[in-house]
Amino acid sequence: MVDGYDAALAQLRELGTPAPLPAAAEAMALVHAAVGTSTGPRELLAALVVLRGLRDELAAWEPRLIGAAREQGVSWARLAPALGVTSRQAAERRYLRLRPSGSGEHRTGEQRVEAERSRRAGDRAVAEWARRNSGPLRQLAGQIGALEGLDEQAQDRVQEALADDDAANLLSPLAAARAALEGRHSALAEQVRSITERAQQVRRSTQEQRSSGSC
Repeated sequence: MVDGYDAALAQLRELGTPAPLPAAAEAMALVHAAVGTSTGPRELLAALVVLRGLRDELAAWEPRLIGAAREQGVSWARLAPALGVTSRQAAERRYLRLRPSGSGEHRTGEQRVEAERSRRAGDRAVAEWARRNSGPLRQLAGQIGALEGLDEQAQDRVQEALADDDAANLLSPLAAARAALEGRHSALAEQVRSITERAQQVRRSTQEQRSSGSC
């Protein structure tokens, strides 16, 4: 782990400096020059406008860098000191606050944190429900996997999930197979519909409890 601004900057310089400099680098150099020289009000105001734009651009870089690090397997514990926080929880919370909403919704940082936590709580509740109901889920998946003439892609997904030890991984392939079951295998399609609706109910109930402060 690189310790300190100067050491981190030196390490980045080893990668080489692009030429010409990126717009952000040029803007920083111009702001720095405005601070260090005797300039008039016009130039100082222009520097402040540029500085505001730089802050916005730099703020957008941080979640992208964090996301890239996570994709390469960097743990939250390793990211924490680089972000200036003291725990993996704080590092993840910072990322969730900074990350733009994937749905385009205009949420505050805290709202994004809460939405992500609510989603994860729902995922955990559904997964636990599926594990408790592993027997019926596997029985249904086995029936679907043994059918003849069913959509091969849907059937392959069910069979692959059936080979997994975690029954929670059956839910998505079963739901995806429902359309292929309609008509010729309506009874199985109805079972899949019932299971899918029950999983959704478990998710909603958990998220509503979180919203009301019950869990």
